[in-house]
Amino acid sequence: MKSRASLVAASLAFGLLVAACGGGGGTATLKANDAAVVGGQTITKDDFTALMARAKKSYQVRKSPFPKAGTPAYESLKGQAIAFLVQRAEFEQKADDMGIHISNKQIDDRINQFKKQLGGEKKYEQTLAQQGLTDAKARGEIEAQLISEALYNKVTANVKVSDKAITDYYNKNRSLYVQKASRDVRHILVNSKTLADSLYAKLVADHEKNFAALAKKYSKDPGSAANGGRLTITRGQTVPQFDKVAFSLKTGELSKPVHSQYGWHIIQALSAIRPPSTTSLSKVKDSIRTQLQSTQKNAAMTKWVNDVKKAFCGPGKIKYQPGFQPTPDPCLSVTSSTATT
Repeated sequence: MKSRASLVAASLAFGLLVAACGGGGGTATLKANDAAVVGGQTITKDDFTALMARAKKSYQVRKSPFPKAGTPAYESLKGQAIAFLVQRAEFEQKADDMGIHISNKQIDDRINQFKKQLGGEKKYEQTLAQQGLTDAKARGEIEAQLISEALYNKVTANVKVSDKAITDYYNKNRSLYVQKASRDVRHILVNSKTLADSLYAKLVADHEKNFAALAKKYSKDPGSAANGGRLTITRGQTVPQFDKVAFSLKTGELSKPVHSQYGWHIIQALSAIRPPSTTSLSKVKDSIRTQLQSTQKNAAMTKWVNDVKKAFCGPGKIKYQPGFQPTPDPCLSVTSSTATT
């Protein structure tokens, strides 16, 4: 629901804004140029045409063919466009009911933020042109995004996470905070035992002085060869044959060639084994709080959205011009769930 998406994403993604529905006074009444009427707010055919034109621009940017009129793909896109416009009308009316009003300064500030992110005025204007947006339309999109954020903040303002909830989560998921034993090693991986035996003999003869050079020249391990064979391993995260030997070596000890599914390894332990450890609750408390807050806020927002959508989908509050009703009707998701509960 809460989105800090770019202007491009905000203006193109039909489903970006969660459907927030308002009580909306009165019964919807259609006029000739209306695609739909939502409570007291009109969605014109021009609004629909402009949104579809922007969608077509986005297809061009992605170099994808735009669906032909009358095809299932086109009808699906058309339905998404109408549903998006209906959602936004509901959204604006609910915001007004809750006393949320976006100032020109807020819009200007967000535009300036986008300009900075995009690399200046010229880039901003190019982005608008690419997406088929006039300055006025862009301001409307930004206003809708700011309303979305303000509603989210207001609905979730009272969501709190207790210290007990954090402790309970930590205890229930303690395994997530355990670091297994680890150590630093280096190894050479080759395809044949003959070559492995030859390299092992050379390493023993020169007391491993040429290990890094030999690893760079012969090792087939792309993750460590360029680094002289060095890597840090965690118990249980490498293939069993490698893991068993690597954690059985004394510090500095060189293994004889070890066979695994990848080939033949020569392993040398570079450090002592670092024992397993558990990150304390105090070190992860803030991150757990943030995670739980996000989950609870999303749950609160989902409940609020469903509650107001049920109210807005009441008789006569949304009307569509023939040929513009989305399929499936967005209200079916709440009316059908109500009927079965």
